[in-house]
Amino acid sequence: MKKVYANATEALDGVLSDGMLIAAGGFGLCGIPELLLEAIKDSGVKDLSFASNNAGVDDFGIGILLQTRQVKKMISSYVGENAEFMRQYLSGELELEFNPQGTLAERMRAGGAGIPGFYTKTGVGTVIAEGKEHKEFNGETYILEEGIFADLAIVKAWKADDTGNLVFRKTARNFNVPAATCGKICIAEVEEIVPRGSLDPDMIHLPGIYVHRIVQGNHEKRIEQRTTRKKEDA
Repeated sequence: MKKVYANATEALDGVLSDGMLIAAGGFGLCGIPELLLEAIKDSGVKDLSFASNNAGVDDFGIGILLQTRQVKKMISSYVGENAEFMRQYLSGELELEFNPQGTLAERMRAGGAGIPGFYTKTGVGTVIAEGKEHKEFNGETYILEEGIFADLAIVKAWKADDTGNLVFRKTARNFNVPAATCGKICIAEVEEIVPRGSLDPDMIHLPGIYVHRIVQGNHEKRIEQRTTRKKEDA
């Protein structure tokens, strides 16, 4: 089965459609599948729903799809650093489903494991719990959260072999692993494709069975918030 594609556009060929739910990896500006997001923008598909920890910034990540009005709903835990996101949400142009960060990660993981729902204490007694089933276990109240089953998962890894085994680098591992598992189709963009058998099996973070297509490319190294201090006099 061919998994390696020449570029992001080819990797997405025949996969995209209007109204689909996409699970995207990344945390802040780290581990974002930027090449695939750019190709999704260029494809012109619309009315998309994204399950992602955040929506990037105004000119990077999912933020570029917000600028072109291709996103109708975000399922996220953090929506700061993005003025266009805020504008669309406050004006009623964009649907938002807030999730506590751990709940969002578990919803993706659950979907990848075929689990339709789970109970958690997180959010009990807050607006997060409104409209959700409540149940008591050992005298404690829990709310029911549903697993996420996405039409497509897009992730960004450090290394891959041609069978789709993935290695993520440091913080970029974040949401990429659970996002990858919960998609019916998973496409990974990577910094480097290495020969089959060269990856230490104990260092593989995501087995290739979850990954359907791979594309190698060049990526930006952005800093979300740069903090500096004046040089002290010698």
